[in-house]
Amino acid sequence: MRMVEWKISDGLTDYDAALRFMEARVAAIASGTADECIWLLEHPPLYTAGTSARREDLTDPDRFPVHEARRGGQYTYHGPGQRVVYVMLDVGRRGHDLRRFVGQLEDWVIATLDQFNIRGEIRPGRVGVWVPRPEKPALPDGTPREDKIAAIGIRLRKWISFHGISINVDPDLEHFSGIVPCGITGHGVTSLVDLGLPVSMEDLDSALERTFARVFPVMEG
Repeated sequence: MRMVEWKISDGLTDYDAALRFMEARVAAIASGTADECIWLLEHPPLYTAGTSARREDLTDPDRFPVHEARRGGQYTYHGPGQRVVYVMLDVGRRGHDLRRFVGQLEDWVIATLDQFNIRGEIRPGRVGVWVPRPEKPALPDGTPREDKIAAIGIRLRKWISFHGISINVDPDLEHFSGIVPCGITGHGVTSLVDLGLPVSMEDLDSALERTFARVFPVMEG
């Protein structure tokens, strides 16, 4: 059986140090000398720019450090109270299908949120997971309000994934105001605690582990 290592880091992990770890681990997985890895952590406040980031979407460039992430997607925020899930998995052995893999990550987040009776949803053209907010006023064009609770951005090297998912547990939501999150205007950002659920990071980690195998079966050989 191919095993997946679960790595959980306490405190705040330096972003550049995390990139160095992922680069080394991806190379080791590709060479067959290391197992796949799921790494759960928190970062200090920072913004990351994906390969599609537009400079005008960084509305407060001097607020927090800005890192070029070289993952897919646009600008996003990381900070305390947000669970970052770095996903180092062999996408080649899992079907050589990046679109399907991103869909699996979305399904994983949705299954995890369901553990807390939250209905996460996906939207065409918007990567990530959204929560309907019918209690909030509709947008000016009548579109119902939705808030983003999880972002997804992936990079592949030799068909091994890195970067991954961020799920808002209880971050300072005002910190998102320095960017246009993922380039999407109109809708907002939410968190588990903002939705009225006193969920701890440990609660979320347990739910992520429980639901992982439903979406990513153990591989043979």
